[in-house]
Amino acid sequence: MKKLASLTLGILTAVGAFIDIGDLVTDALVGARYGLNLAWVTLLAVVGIAVYAEMAGRVAAVTGRPVFDLVRERLGPRIALVDLTASFGLTGLLLVAELAGVALAIELATSVSYLAWIPLVTVLVFVLVWRVPFTGMERTYGVLGLAMLVFVWAAVALGPDWGALLRDAATPNVPAGEPVPTYVFYAIALLGAQMTPYEVFFFSSGAVEHGWTAENFLEMRMNVLVGFPLGGLLALAIQVVAAVVFHPVGAEAESVAMTALPVSVALGRVGLALAIVGIVAATIGATLETLMSTGYTVAQYFGWPWGKFEKRDRASRFNLLLIVVLLAAAGVALTTIDPIRLTIFAVFLGAATLPFTYLPVLVVANDVRAMGEHRNGRLANSIGTFYLVLLTVVSLAAIPLLAITTAG
Repeated sequence: MKKLASLTLGILTAVGAFIDIGDLVTDALVGARYGLNLAWVTLLAVVGIAVYAEMAGRVAAVTGRPVFDLVRERLGPRIALVDLTASFGLTGLLLVAELAGVALAIELATSVSYLAWIPLVTVLVFVLVWRVPFTGMERTYGVLGLAMLVFVWAAVALGPDWGALLRDAATPNVPAGEPVPTYVFYAIALLGAQMTPYEVFFFSSGAVEHGWTAENFLEMRMNVLVGFPLGGLLALAIQVVAAVVFHPVGAEAESVAMTALPVSVALGRVGLALAIVGIVAATIGATLETLMSTGYTVAQYFGWPWGKFEKRDRASRFNLLLIVVLLAAAGVALTTIDPIRLTIFAVFLGAATLPFTYLPVLVVANDVRAMGEHRNGRLANSIGTFYLVLLTVVSLAAIPLLAITTAG
């Protein structure tokens, strides 16, 4: 049981990242529109985020410091400030979307407007961050997030033509009548939703919160190898059920309710109840991740004491920042800004900023002074460099595509 419990950081990180509000909406949307023609993006994202999360976790375990804490020291304050600005701005937008996402999931269960739930969700998140230990947060919402496996159950229960779905996934192409720029737009949006920068910073900081050292490499790698593929499996399951229920009739899926509808079709009320539990748990987990990540990055850049392992009075600036950011995000969410549109914009903007996150991770993981014999090997560098080139191309294409396709 101890070994199983030790995997919850990876599960929370992956479920909260792969199944946050951005991914819930984007997966259902692309599944409904393109079937499994974009499944390759999820597979690409799983490998990429797993490789970089392993680097970040290894850096934290060897040095006792999270990646962002070393970025300023190794790359200088100016480059680190660019990284901080891009990461903090994007993660703040995602926090707004996650708060709204939790409220939308509760609205699905209660039929009460999501706006009424945002203040209560904000209070709940505050209590969790303020009162619950780090391991308590990750274990509770990591495990409850496993209710999202109901989407896998629903995919099987729907009895799709697996041969046709696998052919779509194995031979991706732009469907007839679909503009190529729009197809590429959604491919980039999906990649941005599944390789969001806060995943790496949260995992790295969480490794320090756990007190991992080089002796915990196996535990850290098991978190990566179990957590992120699990997140990818759940993302693919959402795409499958949306493809089966919506794609044949040309229906769109642009809401949390539409994301959960195929589970209700396949499994009835029990399935829908499990889906709601899973969505609420996953989006609360993602809210905790994004909120904590904003505090982690700022505190680590300025050298403030940070983390739940620190006494509150010692980490007062870190904790005050979390409160201010949470209240600001709740205020924006209450303006009635469309949370789904905000989510799509945020994950797409996230794709444009990915190189700013992953380049510093690759550089620090190769630093002989910091890492010694545990620096990257040839395989990690080869895969890491491939993804860095890919993400740079994606970044350069993102903004023009946003304009050309008018956000899809």
